[in-house]
Amino acid sequence: MLSMFKSIPTHMDYKGQKLAEQIFQGIILVSAVIGFIYGLIIEQFGWTVYIMLVGFTISCLLTLPPWPMYRRNPLTWHPAMREPSTESREKPQENLKKKKHK
Repeated sequence: MLSMFKSIPTHMDYKGQKLAEQIFQGIILVSAVIGFIYGLIIEQFGWTVYIMLVGFTISCLLTLPPWPMYRRNPLTWHPAMREPSTESREKPQENLKKKKHK
C-alpha cells in the first residue's frame, strides 16, 4: 500500500507552478466578481460567500495536485563533476604560505 503512494508524482516544474498560480488567481477573481454581483442583485451577502467558496474549492482541485499539465517542462541537470585531486583542494592562501620569498 505504501509503494502505491510513493509512485504518485509530487513535483511541478517552474512553468507549471506559474501556470497553477495564474489559474488559481483567475478562478478566485472570477468567482469573487460573480459572487459580488449575484449577492448585490439578490441582496444576500451569504450567496457571495458561497460562490467564493465554490470558486476556491474548484481552484484548489485544479491547482494543488501535480497534474501532468504542470510537469511538461522538466529541468535538465548538468552532469556531475568529478572531485578534484587533493592537491588542488587546498586553499590558495595555503599555497602562498608554502612558497618562501627570497
